[in-house]
Formats: sequence, C-alpha cells, structure tokens
Amino acid sequence: MLKGGKAGLRARHEDDIPVLRAGLHDDVVTHSRAEGRPWRPITPGAENAPFTVDDTDQRTAQFSVVEPDTGALAGSAVLWGIDTHHRSAHVGLGLLPAARGKGYATDVVAVLCHYGFVVRGLHRLQIETLADNTAMLRAAERNGFVREGVLRSSAWVMGEFLDEVLLGLLARDWTPDARH
Repeated sequence: MLKGGKAGLRARHEDDIPVLRAGLHDDVVTHSRAEGRPWRPITPGAENAPFTVDDTDQRTAQFSVVEPDTGALAGSAVLWGIDTHHRSAHVGLGLLPAARGKGYATDVVAVLCHYGFVVRGLHRLQIETLADNTAMLRAAERNGFVREGVLRSSAWVMGEFLDEVLLGLLARDWTPDARH
C-alpha cells in the first residue's frame, strides 16, 4: 500500500467494485462529470464493468483509496494513459460521497505523484478537470500542478458544454512528501 497523510492507495479488491459502482458510476451526474463517455446502465458482473481491473493493461494503474487507519474504502484513483516512451500519464480520482470534503483529494494526488514520479519514473503528469471542479483544481494546485490552458466547451455534461482546465506537473518541479 502507498500511504499518504490522510489516505492510502492499495490494489482494488473484488468487494470494492460494487461499492465504487454504487457511489461513483450509478450516480448519473457524478459519472457524467467525471468521465469522457456518456453514462449508461451496466449489468453487475458484466465484462469490462466499471472499476474492474485488467492487470494485463500496462497503460493503467488503478487503485482503491482507503483510510489508512481503518482500511475503509474512500474512492478510486488511477494513473491512466501511461506512456512509457514519453514518460507521461494522466491522473484521475473519484471519492465516494462520504469521503468528500475531508482533504483526501489533495493527499491522493500527492500519493499518485509519488507513484508516478518515484515508482514509475515518469517525467510528466497531467490532469484534465471541469473548470467548476474547485476541489480537484485545489488538490492539483496544492501539489504543484500548473494550469496550462482551458479547453473551451470541450466536455458535454448533462445537456451542456463545459470548459475543462488542463494542468501539468513535471518531475523536476514536484516537491516530494516523505510520508509515502
């Protein structure tokens, strides 16, 4: 497990999947704001169902977010689009409703930076988030991510186009936290 001050990242367990699905996928608004694909109902146990992990996929590293003291599931975190040639990846996370507002997002981003830069030897991490997602913007900027641009009207979310903010962090600009 990778540990931060408030949250830990561990491998996804089979019993995490229904909890993450209920809290993050089955909520149409949450899913629509977090994913680039339209929401659709998915039968439990379906192949490629949300939050299942394909351990053969080298371009994605999926984690379950847990409270380090209790082990209680708090959400999902991922490095996706891992490019070993350009040494880059994208950061994503989703917190269950009960875990929001507790400072976990900042800590999860910090742990993902440690994993990406130290464990995987990446050079650049990138976040794309909706312009009104103040929690993610704050978590990214507290970890040193820099706003690199706005993708105007690039995300179709619940009947309207919204702006996305593109943030990036280079390994040389990252300030590591020794807790991991």
